[in-house]
Amino acid sequence: MTNVWCVRAEFGTYAKHFVEGAYVAIGWIPKVDLSGIKARDQLQPIYRAEHPEDTSNIVIGQQVGQIARFLLEIHAGDYVITPAADTEWLHYGVIDADPSYVYAAGDDGCPYRHRRRVVWAKERLKRGHFSVPFQNTIRSSLTVFAVAQRDEFLAAVGRADLAPAPRETSYDPYRVVLEQVLELDPKEFEILVGHLLTALGFEGSEVVGKTGDGGVDATGELNVAGLAKVKVFVQAKRYKLGSKINANVVKQLRQAIPFGGQGAFITTADYQVAASDVALEPGFPRIGLINGRQLVDLLIEHWGDIPPEFRERLGLKPGLVRV
Repeated sequence: MTNVWCVRAEFGTYAKHFVEGAYVAIGWIPKVDLSGIKARDQLQPIYRAEHPEDTSNIVIGQQVGQIARFLLEIHAGDYVITPAADTEWLHYGVIDADPSYVYAAGDDGCPYRHRRRVVWAKERLKRGHFSVPFQNTIRSSLTVFAVAQRDEFLAAVGRADLAPAPRETSYDPYRVVLEQVLELDPKEFEILVGHLLTALGFEGSEVVGKTGDGGVDATGELNVAGLAKVKVFVQAKRYKLGSKINANVVKQLRQAIPFGGQGAFITTADYQVAASDVALEPGFPRIGLINGRQLVDLLIEHWGDIPPEFRERLGLKPGLVRV
């Protein structure tokens, strides 16, 4: 079975080295060639000798587990992802044929000596095009980890043939939920989005949509543990299923975002490629795009935080199936 892994490059610092050098890499034990490792247990004493300052069995177990994953669980033919320095983008490639492990000199600008050879794809992937669960997985604090949304990734890179054939069913849970959301009137939808912003951690979420509002329907401020505050200006629009929002609509929202703010466009539909490009255009406020399927993902994740009257209005029960 083809698996999908993520190997971080120190917050993207060495992503360019990874791609240009045709590898992924880890550190932790730079002084020992690990090509002879056949089992995880062999790594414990080596790690302890290299890191005598680590006395917690939990910490040691986590780090050794990641090294073992990199050496023993990632196989030739598996896909690997590494986030770029610009975290909006993901590099991806395929682990090269065995023996793919290389104990490198670490003299190419990347200090990580334990490497696996990779055939990188020429194109990159936009993180925002994936589902909310996928994006949450990629945010893991680990350096080496499996991506649970394997089938979604394989479909995105045109290799759905490597995933198990889905069971045939006429029931589309995403469509069912979106059809219920489309039953809301425009103001109700804006208010639902305001509640969703609050559930996501935004403070002072306020529905402000009105005639002449320049496209802003709601605002909120995200306070990240007191370390940073971001004011977000949101447009929330109900569009029929299957439609795609064009770049000009996204530009209209961008023009309404004041200096220092960021934007978010939340819809029941999807976006044209040009709209996605405009949302991340350098020199302008960043606009996060949430399409219909991602909206459903967020509703599932935060359903318990949505007020009861809206849960009743949507006519859905936990699991977001129609009552």
